[in-house]
Amino acid sequence: TRHARAGRDVVLIGHAGHPEVEGTLGQWDRESARGDIHLVETVADVQTMQVSQPSHLAYTTQTTLSVDDTRSVIDALRARFPAIQGPRHDDICYATQNRQDAVRALAEQTELVLVVGSANSSNSNRLRELAQKQGVRAYLIDGPEDIDPDWLNGVTSVGVTAGASAPESLVQQVVARLRVAGGDSVRDLDGVDEHMVFALPKQLRVAVVTR
Repeated sequence: TRHARAGRDVVLIGHAGHPEVEGTLGQWDRESARGDIHLVETVADVQTMQVSQPSHLAYTTQTTLSVDDTRSVIDALRARFPAIQGPRHDDICYATQNRQDAVRALAEQTELVLVVGSANSSNSNRLRELAQKQGVRAYLIDGPEDIDPDWLNGVTSVGVTAGASAPESLVQQVVARLRVAGGDSVRDLDGVDEHMVFALPKQLRVAVVTR
């Protein structure tokens, strides 16, 4: 990363054991990097963290955490380390935040929310929790086969959303199952159009030669 090249210590905000976090930590070359990398998950972690370069420090976040999820930790970092550098605006992934904002709106308009995603997906579980906090029943499902018919008794509106890694085809299968169960109309909830494109790492780029 640019921070490693600049010799900064880096704080990674994320969940221990998450594949993305493990991959990021594994990519950190402790032999060649002049700084170190620190994983934090909570404000308490920030308060007890020891860094060797408090004035030469940067932070980054697990991409499946939303801006809301990380705000308190970032505030704690900025309070303790005023010189800390954050990601450039064009490096921030807002997709998770957009999904969370959308599920709140979805829960306000429906009686039941189904989140398509894996049980070990932190962002999928977070979507289910947010829907429940809005006062509606919400379930995390792997696919249409997980829908319990009893969930639909007396329900006139069902919201369907998905975690970051769930394919659109799986969402459509869930919608199709709901149609079979008696759903007579489907509408998309207005949301944020996402147009951000991230370049592949140099190691993964493929040269295309035209003749």
